[in-house]
Amino acid sequence: MKKLAAALILTTMIPLSASGAAFAKPAEKPGAPDVKALGAVLMDYKTGRVLWEKNSEEPMAMASTTKIMTALVALESGKLDRVTTVSARAAGAPKVKMGLSKGEKVNVGDLLYPLMLESANDSAVAIAEAVSGSVEEFCAAMTRRAKELGAKDTVFETPNGLDTGDHHSTALDMALITRYAIGIPAFMEIINTESREIKSDRRTYTLNNRNRLLDEYDGADGVKTGFTGKAGHCFVGAARRGDMQLISVVLASGWGEAGKQNKWTDTKKILNYGFGNYSYETLVDAGKTAGTVAVERSRTPGVSYAFNESYTLPVRQDELPSLKVRIRAPESLRAPVRKGDILGQADVFLDGRFCKTIQLVSENSAERHDLKTSIEKITGAWLEGGSKSDVRVVLPEF
Repeated sequence: MKKLAAALILTTMIPLSASGAAFAKPAEKPGAPDVKALGAVLMDYKTGRVLWEKNSEEPMAMASTTKIMTALVALESGKLDRVTTVSARAAGAPKVKMGLSKGEKVNVGDLLYPLMLESANDSAVAIAEAVSGSVEEFCAAMTRRAKELGAKDTVFETPNGLDTGDHHSTALDMALITRYAIGIPAFMEIINTESREIKSDRRTYTLNNRNRLLDEYDGADGVKTGFTGKAGHCFVGAARRGDMQLISVVLASGWGEAGKQNKWTDTKKILNYGFGNYSYETLVDAGKTAGTVAVERSRTPGVSYAFNESYTLPVRQDELPSLKVRIRAPESLRAPVRKGDILGQADVFLDGRFCKTIQLVSENSAERHDLKTSIEKITGAWLEGGSKSDVRVVLPEF
């Protein structure tokens, strides 16, 4: 991780707009991946920065990548220890399925393994009914949770991703959802399980992980495949190398055998692009002096201010010359100023895009010293030495 000296643009309290969401639309760079997917995105897990995208905000069907949210809502429900009775609706779900039968009793937490390892549609329905009482209520909860996580154009109408109604998402929304999900240790444990046996009151099921990326890509640690006639072949992937973890999403990589292969090659191209071109750089250092401001009515002529926090992003080396930090601070202040007081803000820009606002805090203090405070000090000392009564002299402002 490198530390860089940012170019400072000094201004005085200029209001700035952060309307363009940081990095939602990164500029196209030489060497960017050429993929078959109609919608795709590459996101850094640690910072959420979008490193590359293709139609990432276009609403599209997302097939069984839906089950990432199904698992997430179930994990947060607090109902994993519940034993559920399989309904006719769950047992009648279309393939791919684990083969649950009506009336079968199984632990809700166990159902997460066939859901994520083998994409079992019947387990998705059984989970939904166990957690929320009905598929419809569960899907409403999925949609609400997606919005809470920052998804802007996602509607869940099934817990398994089958083509129904207005069921859709975007590559960017699926990356946001996945970014949250892979931060949950239980989720990561499930999706990285190679094989698992679970038992119901009727039989034992042997489950095997069908995520090829785990075997074919160095550092892969997730996440979920998907396919429907409407969505085509889809995949949400994740991989870690060193201190960097990346999330890739490809929607509609194609249909038939070609599309089935494309989702893997697309994913590898995107991840290779990220790991090959980006590294973490400290753009702003906490505690680094950013400027000074004059102080009136004090023997201290001015105080310095520093960045209150560090800011690190994954960046390409050719982006570094575009780094700008715009300082918004007053030209002068009236004493007193205390160490740690917020004196202004710094807006960080990279490649012309707003990234983050960081507060600027005073590095030292400046006591007030003028005629009024001098008289108050003298009077206070006199009263303290010559009287025990509670007397305070208040003078007007000069």
